Amino acid sequence: MAFFGGIIAVGLALLINHFNRVSSTLTLVLGGMIIGALFSSLVSLLTYTADPNTKLPAIVFWLMGSLAGSSTRALAFAIPPMLAGILVLLMIRWRINVLSMGEEEAKALGVNTNALRITIVICCTLVTSAAVCVSGVIGWIGLIIPHFGRMLVGPDHKILLPACLAIGGAYLLLIDDIARTATTSEIPLGILTGIIGAPIFAYLLTKGTRWS
Repeated sequence: MAFFGGIIAVGLALLINHFNRVSSTLTLVLGGMIIGALFSSLVSLLTYTADPNTKLPAIVFWLMGSLAGSSTRALAFAIPPMLAGILVLLMIRWRINVLSMGEEEAKALGVNTNALRITIVICCTLVTSAAVCVSGVIGWIGLIIPHFGRMLVGPDHKILLPACLAIGGAYLLLIDDIARTATTSEIPLGILTGIIGAPIFAYLLTKGTRWS
């Protein structure tokens, strides 16, 4: 259900961008914000109607993100779709390099850009939805880690994708250690990643031309 919900959300954002007279990255981002607000309202509706004694605490805790509820059974359920999405992305990493050169150059080299974009979106949604099912909503990692990966290993996705997997996993474990030891009770990971990630991303955004 998380996978299909993610596909619907991404598809609606792409649909908004498609029907815009001047399709652009900005329109896609704004479309994503619109769909994100819509789905956030739906989540709020579910939270409002949930049983306050049993379901509501679980929903609120899940929305803040945590690894405390992870189990072997949950991992056994989440790992296969995550591995499937990651393996496909690794197999097409050279095509992603070609796509980053520009759509016209990619088409000239024989790459079906539309099919490639759809494949990337499906794989990323599959991996993300599987992770969210286990850990809840832990934001900002996917926004800042790729930038650090490019700073360390460069833009070649042959190296960048494995590097981001390793750096992202290590960063999440570091945040989890801080969340478990900073206070007597565990701090939800989504709170820490937001507090740390927002200023870092703002800095990277202001220095975008320097790191690109």
